[in-house]
Amino acid sequence: MTAWPVEGSVSGPPRYGALVAALSGIVVAALGVSIVVGYAPIDLGEAIADALAGRPSLDALVLIELRLPRALIGALVGFSLGLAGAAMQGLLRNPLADAGVIGVSGAAAFGAVMAFYSGLSASFGLALPIGGVLGAGAAVAALYALAGRGPATMTLILAGVAINSLAGALTALALNLSPNPYAAMEVMFWLMGSLADRSMTHVQLAAPLLAAGWLMILASGPALDALTLGEDTATSLGFDMSRVRGLLIVGTALAVGASVAVAGAIGFVGLVAPHLLRPLVGGRPGRLLLVSGLGGAALVLAADIGVRLVGVRPELKLGVVTALIGAPFFLSLLWRLRREA
Repeated sequence: MTAWPVEGSVSGPPRYGALVAALSGIVVAALGVSIVVGYAPIDLGEAIADALAGRPSLDALVLIELRLPRALIGALVGFSLGLAGAAMQGLLRNPLADAGVIGVSGAAAFGAVMAFYSGLSASFGLALPIGGVLGAGAAVAALYALAGRGPATMTLILAGVAINSLAGALTALALNLSPNPYAAMEVMFWLMGSLADRSMTHVQLAAPLLAAGWLMILASGPALDALTLGEDTATSLGFDMSRVRGLLIVGTALAVGASVAVAGAIGFVGLVAPHLLRPLVGGRPGRLLLVSGLGGAALVLAADIGVRLVGVRPELKLGVVTALIGAPFFLSLLWRLRREA
């Protein structure tokens, strides 16, 4: 693969570097606020001191066992969804695309639902995230089986629609056949998406898979820039588009599959974040990847902070909040695109 100049690298133009720095600062600030905000007030300074000293005080336990994992998972999941959304929009050259297009989100949700349905989630704490990752992996395998090793963009979309429809039907079937109405209700609540009651174990399980997916997607940035000139032009510049598609699909499967496995279904982040930030990077897909990831992290953390500040009991599900924000945004985007057409 030949080298391709990437204006969107962190060492590129000052404006882009300033944008990355500003978004990183927003994410760090949102992480801090997420750790501070909660239903039970804690003395943060004392909690940190106790945690560092190994003293199992109540404040330290709340910080380490509840607040910190929730904030970290929010940032990791948001970065993954924003990054994957920008990657799919660049690959498919469609501003309305996101990770759900290739069926990964639906299949990951079905894998986690099967962990609920089989009872494994009650006897084995990590069965839920493992089931989600396995579901995402199965979606990738099915995608390659349906579309072939060098699929065209339209073939990818059609195969993804088929996988998504099948995963949704199987999830509904599992809920319909559930012998325990309480288990079915638990599955429904999980499918709405939430960061509550997550632990550092979930962070440790998801983080390696997320990082591997991020590296695959970010490595494809130069090829996405070249793809804006057309697939034939990108190939003539030395990019193996079959390999690029493979990297993006597998990377998206790892990132989104692990995210859905630990946080449930959180929609519209992969659509909203790239659209908000695209004008700031000149519309370059390679530039958009990193900033969309940071924007997605900030969006998810902000939405989760809002969920706790609203004070509604039981707590609003994060996926419901992002859908309430994302659906009107999606409709306004469709209206704008229609007017431009």
